[in-house]
Order: sequence, then structure tokens, then C-alpha cells
Amino acid sequence: MISFEPSDDQKLMVESVAQFARTVLRPSFRTFERERALPESVRRTAHELGLGLVALPEAVGGAGLGLTTAVLLEEEVAWGDPAAAFGFGGAGALGLAACELGTAEQARAALDPFLGGEGHARFGAVAWGERKPHPARAGLSTVAKKDGTSYRIDGEKAYVTNADRADRFVVFAQVDETAGWNGVGAFLVDKDAQGLTVLPRETTLGLDVASFGGLRLDGVVVPESARLLGPRGAGPDGGEPDFTRALVRFFAKNALVIAARSVGLARATFEVTREYVDTRKAFGKPIGHFQAVAFTVADRAMDVEAARGLVWRAAAAWDASDAAGGTDTAGGEREALLRTAQAVAFAHEAAMRCGDDGVQLHGGAGFIRDYPVEKWMRDGKQLGLCAMTAEQADQLAAAVELGLPVDPGLVLPTPETQNAFV
Repeated sequence: MISFEPSDDQKLMVESVAQFARTVLRPSFRTFERERALPESVRRTAHELGLGLVALPEAVGGAGLGLTTAVLLEEEVAWGDPAAAFGFGGAGALGLAACELGTAEQARAALDPFLGGEGHARFGAVAWGERKPHPARAGLSTVAKKDGTSYRIDGEKAYVTNADRADRFVVFAQVDETAGWNGVGAFLVDKDAQGLTVLPRETTLGLDVASFGGLRLDGVVVPESARLLGPRGAGPDGGEPDFTRALVRFFAKNALVIAARSVGLARATFEVTREYVDTRKAFGKPIGHFQAVAFTVADRAMDVEAARGLVWRAAAAWDASDAAGGTDTAGGEREALLRTAQAVAFAHEAAMRCGDDGVQLHGGAGFIRDYPVEKWMRDGKQLGLCAMTAEQADQLAAAVELGLPVDPGLVLPTPETQNAFV
């Protein structure tokens, strides 16, 4: 029996976060947008609510409540302000990367600075994206070369979420230049590492609360222990870690979190638009009573419900796979990858349809900043470029449906296809 009914505990958590979104985030989102940051009080409240640690295992300091609970809460936050979740303090995507790509010991060490009472004041970041592909081979242009018991990292990373705020990074670099995308490695790097330069913050289309920038690494040296090799026992048949497989898992789970934010944005846009077309009158009746408008509103309602259902189902598949030990002997992980690909592709496209039609149905008011729909349309477009895009999700879904090997060069964001904000 499939159940889409949250548990009593989940309902209580959702209501707490919904109240936070309703009373704190929604009334002030224009202020946050102008200031391009969240105030300390808002970040502290988010930290006290446990946002950002929900899905991480208890063994490393997380709440251990699973990805399903996490996407429920992410939707509520995004309903209040789709950009807000990118401005909360804490480990962010670094936490998920450390848990998926590192050992339990590495994950605990990486997350420790973000767990205390002042965790809201610290940021973690993931440095994956690059502006240009390598001119002669597949893989990342940033290179990490082994030098005795350490690695030397050289290169430039782009599109790094909260680059200028972060205290600690997971930096991806090429460790085997002959292996293409299967030769990528990940390293924990602190902001004060010698040779690390934070590049200026970019001005972006939407999500102004987030800070997107880059890193330059000129001979940054890290110890061998800083390399994330994949969790022990995560390899085929529980053997040596399969880093490429772990990398795809990280991007899939992170993409699902972003997809939940797209659901929250779509829901917010739909609700505001539905109210507007029911009160704005033309020719003696609300414009929502005209068939063309009514059908559009009905279609967007279906988008919201379908996107939510796909995201919930994908999150539940990951929770079931993880509960089984993360093995893929029964196809659990491939099932989760398929459901994630479907959810990510549909949720991002649904958010854009809701945003676009929201602006359209508001008429001239739609592109005036007195109304929120123009912001949500801009945020929706940029959300679709965060983590795995709809195009990469389609590639992943096709590979799983056809029983093909998952090619990281096709499903991971690459400079040749589409850079991603992580």
C-alpha cells in the first residue's frame, strides 16, 4: 500500500516550518532580496528548527529523519521565499556531500563546526562548477596531483553557492586525467588554506539571497586524509567504495532537495495567481471565470500536485534504499535514481510554467515588483539551473529506464552541457 500521508511527527514539523515561512519569510522576502542576505535572527531561527540537518544521519550529528521529511520542510521554506534556503547558515550541500562521499569519520569532522549553537553563523559550500571545459579531455579542468602524503590542487571553480560566506568547502578536482569523469575526486578545503582565493560575488537573475561566486586555487595543499573516497562498504557487493556511484548519489539527492524548493515556489505562485484571477474583474465578472484563464489555472494546479507527488515518491525511494544499507542488489538505488530524475525534471518545468503563467495572468501587474510573481518567475528559472538540470535528469531517467550504465559525463552538470549552482 502506498501512503502519501505524513506521520504525526512530520505534520508537527511541517506546521512549525510553515509558520516560520508564513510569519517571517513571506512578509520580508522583498527586504531579503534588496539586502541580498538574511538577517542573523532569521538564520538563527532556521538553525533552531533544525533545517539543513534533517536528512543527515544521527551518527554524524544530523537528525536522521530521512529525505522524505527534508523535502516536506524544503517545500514550506520555498513557499515563504524560494531564495531563503540558500541563505541559511549551516553545512548546506557540504553536509550531504560529506555523508555521501566520505567515511563516517570524515563526515563527522566536516560537520562538527556547523552543529553547535553558533552553527547558523557558519556556512559550508560545494565547489563543483567550472566556466570552461578542459580543451583536450573529458573531466574537470581543476586538477589535484598527489605529492607524497598530500595533494596539490590548481584550478578555478565557478558558480559556487555561498563561496564568499563559506568556512569550509568540498572541492572537486580531476585526480586521474586519463579516466574522464570517472577520474574526479573530492577534497575538504578550509577557507584559510594557503593559495585559496575567493572570487567576487556574481549578480544573478534570481535567488538574490544566495551568494554565487567562485574560487581560485593556486597550489592549495591538503593532506591525503582530506580526500573523500566514498563511504566504506558502499562499493559493489559491499566492497571497496565506488566514488563515481557515490558522486551520482550525491547529485541526485541534492537535486531532489532543490526540486522540493521548486514545488514550494510553484505552489506559492499558483495560490497567489488563483486568488488574483478570482478578484480581478473584467466585463463584469472575475477573469478566472473565462474559460482560457480557468483552464490555465486548472493545469497549473495539476502541475503542483504532480510535482509534489513525484518528489515525495523519490524521497521515499531513497529512504527505503538507505534503510536497506544502500545496496543495489534489488534495484532499490536505480529505482530511487529513476524517481529522482522524473521528479527533478518535472518539478523544475512545473515551477517555470507556474511562474510564467502567473506573470501572464496578472497582466501588466505581473512584471511590476508590487506583486511577487515576477520574483518567483526569476527564482524559478535559476532554481532550474541548481544541481541537476531538467536536461540531465532526462538523461538519467533514460539511462535507468533502458537499463544502461549511468554515464556521469551525461548526468552530472558539466561545462560542455550546463553549469550548475551547487
